[in-house]
Amino acid sequence: MAKKVLTVDDSTSIRQMVAFTLKSAGYDVVEAADGNAGVAQAKTQQVDLILTDQNMPGMDGLTLIRTVRALPQYVSTPILMLTTESSDTMKQQGRAVGATGWLVKPFDPQKLLEVVRKVIG
Repeated sequence: MAKKVLTVDDSTSIRQMVAFTLKSAGYDVVEAADGNAGVAQAKTQQVDLILTDQNMPGMDGLTLIRTVRALPQYVSTPILMLTTESSDTMKQQGRAVGATGWLVKPFDPQKLLEVVRKVIG
């Protein structure tokens, strides 16, 4: 069975690019347009990996990670930040709330797939 990835980003074009890249590599993809929708998706279906942006309306990526990590089924699920934020301070905050890794936009589709394969196979 294909691994399921939840991608959370307020940019439609980024979500489409991520979904296209992952689907072409055989992953199932669930999309959410902001952090609140991402948490709702995570609660209604189990996913193997979450990819989230940081800067989104409603709920940012760090808050999404903190919220999802509080759910028993996501304590050890890999969560990757895919964002334009690249400061060491922001990365430290990400690690502190439970981010597994960090990718900076614009992303290289091959690099994205390498990281996804590394964390979920």
